[in-house]
Amino acid sequence: MAHFAELDSDNNVINIVVVANDHLLDDTNVESEQKGILYLKNLLGPDRIWVQTSWNGKIRKRHAGVGYTYDPVRDAFIMPRPHNGWVLDDDAEWVPPIPYPLDDENNFYTWDDNLENWVVVDI
Repeated sequence: MAHFAELDSDNNVINIVVVANDHLLDDTNVESEQKGILYLKNLLGPDRIWVQTSWNGKIRKRHAGVGYTYDPVRDAFIMPRPHNGWVLDDDAEWVPPIPYPLDDENNFYTWDDNLENWVVVDI
């Protein structure tokens, strides 16, 4: 089964659909993303925007989810920003402006948006 993300005009993922692999086969029996897109446009309407995604993340960095964004420059699905101030790295991953603390006391930390820093979790 193949998975396709439906995008709005701002490249936000608004839906995920599953398509049987035989709908992706071209004339030489090779799977083609374009064939899947044509199948979905014929089935659900020509004005919809579709991009293939995969559960194993082998294409476009990760499986798309509703609320994600597709970045055509990176050719990647990007999760919503988890916290204010976090930035996107070259692998399309959100990273904090301050690295996760490493200490010798085996503390656990969580990000505090108000402080824009890591704070120890009281266990």
